[in-house]
Amino acid sequence: MAGWKDFTEIAAWQHARALKLQVDVLLRKPEIAADFRFRSQVSDAARSGPRNIAEGFARFSNREFARFVRIAKASESEVVNHLIDAFDQGLITEDELVTTRHLARRAMGAAIGLIQHLETTSEQKRPNRRNARNPRDPRN
Repeated sequence: MAGWKDFTEIAAWQHARALKLQVDVLLRKPEIAADFRFRSQVSDAARSGPRNIAEGFARFSNREFARFVRIAKASESEVVNHLIDAFDQGLITEDELVTTRHLARRAMGAAIGLIQHLETTSEQKRPNRRNARNPRDPRN
């Protein structure tokens, strides 16, 4: 792996979180907050990106991790679709849509880069604390 000690160090997670935080701001707008179903769908999609990257990071192999990053990327795309709907309904401004789409593009681009990295190293197993070799152990 790229030497990450924690999922919060991964750019794809950081960008997914930035998108989620921007969506959280938009969801506090009274006209959106009043539509519970829509708010819930957008919120769940926005939270799915960083959540799936975090979960994938804890998986044993790069192949499994990449699968979760693909789910995160799809959720980020879903956020864009929801926000286009919100714009079409007059719930957000064009500036809000442009800003959020920019964040989503950055998040999706980082996810694509992470997927490509993971796929090039997909055969490598990711050591976890239980399976990592102890250099002081004479059996290693």
